[in-house]
Amino acid sequence: MAKRGFFAELNHQAKQAEKRRSQAQAQAVRAHAAAVREQERALKAAERARLGAARASEAERKEAEKEAARLHVEARLAEVDAKNAALASAYGDIDSLLAWTFDVDDFVDLESLRVTVNYPALALGELERPLPEVPELVYPAQPVYVEPTPPKGISSALGGKSKHGEAIQRAKVAHEQASHQWHAFATQQYNHHLQMLEARKVAEARRLAELEAARQAHMAECARLETDAARRNGELTRLMNELAFDVESAIEDYVGIVLSNSVYPDSFPVEHEHSFDLATRELTLRVDIPGPSSLPNVKEYRYVKAKDEIAESLLPAKAQKDLYASAVHQVSLRTLHEVFEADRAGKIHSVALTVGVKRVSPATGQPEHVPLAVVAADRATFTSFDLAQVVPVATLEHLGAAISKSPFDLTPVDTGRGVRQRGR
Repeated sequence: MAKRGFFAELNHQAKQAEKRRSQAQAQAVRAHAAAVREQERALKAAERARLGAARASEAERKEAEKEAARLHVEARLAEVDAKNAALASAYGDIDSLLAWTFDVDDFVDLESLRVTVNYPALALGELERPLPEVPELVYPAQPVYVEPTPPKGISSALGGKSKHGEAIQRAKVAHEQASHQWHAFATQQYNHHLQMLEARKVAEARRLAELEAARQAHMAECARLETDAARRNGELTRLMNELAFDVESAIEDYVGIVLSNSVYPDSFPVEHEHSFDLATRELTLRVDIPGPSSLPNVKEYRYVKAKDEIAESLLPAKAQKDLYASAVHQVSLRTLHEVFEADRAGKIHSVALTVGVKRVSPATGQPEHVPLAVVAADRATFTSFDLAQVVPVATLEHLGAAISKSPFDLTPVDTGRGVRQRGR
């Protein structure tokens, strides 16, 4: 039998991501969160009181210890409240397995599965900005030779000319040295400037290459997304066309999408397998549910002060068996309802349903499927029921279903008398 197809799996994952749903469960979650917060507050207060007791006088210490003990009890009671709130939420989930679907339209508009491309942003960052230009080369002022002023008057007559000549010589030497230093420094500046220009040229070329590579990668990713969307939309169009022309596999795929929308509590996951026979227009459907051990078996939690422990009282055996049997019966009707309600075009005339558990056979050690409810229903009969008013087991009996005498004990159904098919 068929399992989830491409679109069914996509749809299933989307539904799983948004499945925090019913108001009753939300209230239970809020109550649980409040109880946890109260527990944490009480624990912190108890710790503060304990620390205070260690520092206080004898009288104060006794009073602080008394307060710490009181707060400890509060914390434990808050923990009990939190556990009981979670327990009530779990039982509420099981009790509402069928009722949950009443507020859900199980029809799937396949057009809603059409994909639109969400293009990623092209984040180029610093790559978009050109590198700063290399500052213009500015040389320091070139040394200028200034000849010493010749002596005048008596100084000239007393050997001034000789001293002036020496001064000129010194000035020329100094100018030559300064010119040499200037030229060396200017040459160094020029070479450094050329190096900076070359380094900027290389870095800018690298930036442009990285910029182009980033743009090309972005274009490639956009093209991939477009191709993927076109492929998925093409498959969706094909599915819709084949569904319109009653192609058997397309009807199976649509049912897979519908069943992938069927969101169950985390503590009670289900799996579906199905096949469709176009000649008889009958859907054969198998639902695998968790075994009895996966359901809670605690009636309530309570705090035992004398032992400072949280004790639990178990549900009576009959209550556990009734709870699990109720889950089997509810899942059976819910599955039939979801299929018939989703099939607005009436392509499926009847459903042959088996609800059971996968396990390892205690006799052979091999995997086996234990059927707990086997029922067949035709569209006209089943859609005439008001499921909000029925008792699930009575509805199954009305349909001629084979029902396990003890689902909790994984007693297989007895199909010896046969199961009524398509209203016969």
